[in-house]
Amino acid sequence: MKKKGNNFFKKIKWDSFFLSLIAVYATALLGSLFVSKGISSSWYLIVRPSITPPGWVFSLVWNILFFMIFISLYFCLKSMKKEKWPTNIELVFSINLILNFLWCFLFFWKGYLTLAFIDLILLWISIIVLIRLTWKSNRTSALLLIPYLIWISFAGVLNYLIAFG
Repeated sequence: MKKKGNNFFKKIKWDSFFLSLIAVYATALLGSLFVSKGISSSWYLIVRPSITPPGWVFSLVWNILFFMIFISLYFCLKSMKKEKWPTNIELVFSINLILNFLWCFLFFWKGYLTLAFIDLILLWISIIVLIRLTWKSNRTSALLLIPYLIWISFAGVLNYLIAFG
């Protein structure tokens, strides 16, 4: 008689799991270094719009979103057939994570609000491209990215109000 509990761990593609985990959480960690210094800076406290949620909301939402991005990337990589790296999906996920990190750097560290807004538009576009690409290979992966798109849209409104409002 087979133990059913062990089947779960046998189904995990560990290389894809750890690649997804490291890529997404390295981005989160590096970005948070810039955000944590910038969010308490005097310039940000002065310019942030009144619709800005409290800091704990950002922390909570980003933790949930990074987990969803990690799972989305993992599901996508797991469902892909062995192909030469990088595939379009891997390339766009990489670009997305770079843009995510870059926004933190541009906005909070450098205070380049217009450049950060342009980066945010590119980030938003990359999420839409990811949703379209992942929809073809793994719909769950695509659906996991929708809250990310919504949150980045809201971040875009805040960035716009700070830069141009």
